Amino acid sequence: MHFGITFDYLCPFARNAAEAVLNGVEEGRDWQPRYVAFSLAQAHTAEDEPDVWDKSSGKSGVLALQWGLAARDSFPEIFPAVHRALFAARHDDGRDINDEAILRKAVTSAGADPDAIAAVVAIGSPKEALAADHMEAAGEWSVFGVPTFLAGDDATFVRFMSRGDVEDLQRVLDMLSWTNLNEFKRTTTPR
Repeated sequence: MHFGITFDYLCPFARNAAEAVLNGVEEGRDWQPRYVAFSLAQAHTAEDEPDVWDKSSGKSGVLALQWGLAARDSFPEIFPAVHRALFAARHDDGRDINDEAILRKAVTSAGADPDAIAAVVAIGSPKEALAADHMEAAGEWSVFGVPTFLAGDDATFVRFMSRGDVEDLQRVLDMLSWTNLNEFKRTTTPR
């Protein structure tokens, strides 16, 4: 099954879904996911403000997205480990993922070469990929948040309460083509 999944390392629900996708692929599920970067900070930027990927600083998570995209596009064999490590830096360790030193530690913990990732980021191609991914998701599928699953012409925003649960994800993937249900939202969150 081919599908896209949007992500931003700032969002814990994106992590829950991303880890389910990664776990399913590792289990051998017949999935061909496309990981699509979507900046939550950009989604909350006024039209008259500069795009977040063009700002020189901030706590927007853009630098982490660029590091993830460098791994995705230039070192796909290490992307799953880097993807997990960048989420962990934010959500397990509570780190500032706009800090290059933090990103270097995360990438190193994933067994990747932080100098190689930084070199790709310095070229600028991950910044361009972020802009392209975000604009495509917003323009083509009207994406407003993460994680959103993309299948054909349809996009479905989902929030998993459990992290990395492959069976939860399979249930959602099985429902993606069912377009008669627009919204199913609990009024309270059981915990």
